[in-house]
Amino acid sequence: MSLSRQQLFPRARASVRAARQFVGDTLAEWGVSERRDDMRLCVSELASNAVLHGVPWGREFSVRVTREAGVLWIEVRDSGPGCPTVQHAESGAERGRGLWLVTALADEFEIRDDRVGKSAWAGFKVVEA
Repeated sequence: MSLSRQQLFPRARASVRAARQFVGDTLAEWGVSERRDDMRLCVSELASNAVLHGVPWGREFSVRVTREAGVLWIEVRDSGPGCPTVQHAESGAERGRGLWLVTALADEFEIRDDRVGKSAWAGFKVVEA
């Protein structure tokens, strides 16, 4: 059985927290407790990137959570230009570790160049209920 929920968020710092809460609430509703902190941290990083670098002024970004065939997917999509890349920040750098952290925590990660904008996907293997 496949489950899916999606929500739109405005380009605002408060949306990062709201996106994390949305994912946490969805996981609780679906009875997913394993790796919940990892998933919430990943959506925070992806939503932060959308707010800081991806969403044009006056637009929104979306967060979709999908559970199918033993994998829980978190997708963050924005309509801005560019394609982010995983970086290895210098040891004293204050930024640049977000996508690296997502790749370290998620079982699968990819960036898709959409017709308008892009979407970041993080996949987590979960036990089927």
